[in-house]
Amino acid sequence: MIEIFFKLITDFISAVGYFGIFILMTMESMIFPVPSEAVLPFAGYLTNIGRFDFWLVVIVGTLGTIFGSLISYYIGLGGEHLIRKYHKLFLLNEHHLDNTIKFFQKHGSKTIFISRFIPVIRHLISIPAGMGRMNIKKFILYTFAGGFIWNFILTYSGYKLAQNWTVIEKYSKIIDIIIIAIIIVFIAYIIYRRFSKKNPAEKQSNLQ
Repeated sequence: MIEIFFKLITDFISAVGYFGIFILMTMESMIFPVPSEAVLPFAGYLTNIGRFDFWLVVIVGTLGTIFGSLISYYIGLGGEHLIRKYHKLFLLNEHHLDNTIKFFQKHGSKTIFISRFIPVIRHLISIPAGMGRMNIKKFILYTFAGGFIWNFILTYSGYKLAQNWTVIEKYSKIIDIIIIAIIIVFIAYIIYRRFSKKNPAEKQSNLQ
């Protein structure tokens, strides 16, 4: 199934060209499961054989990243009541929505930049950013910075590997798994620290 989906993406880019890259990267920056690891390395390979221009691929991909992120941002900004009602549709836990807003008010800029390199999170990060009323200029700036770097890395990797560009897709899955595992361990550590700070009286009351 993954191989079929992967082939559909590459066929779409081959047929539609730069606009296809823009559409796919727009979807990648929203809640759609379109992996940038399947889009830009192939586009990078096409720059190697003269089908595309390298920098134009990076720029178009980054514009798609910004456009998709802005759509998700305004979904969060203007439809908070709908997100709270249909939070499962956006893969968000309602219990964490209020904490997410506070988190973005304090760490929004850093989070938007770093999230571009983290699988899964980069698909969803713009929604809570909008809910947190993050400054739009900062949001665009950090989305551009993180997106441009990530898109350049993937495109350049596809360009350098040429016909072996599919190797990137294989190893990116391994990297994604490692990063997700690190995030899970970190969250588990935070939960453990919070529970360990409870005083004996609180622990005893919880048992009664």
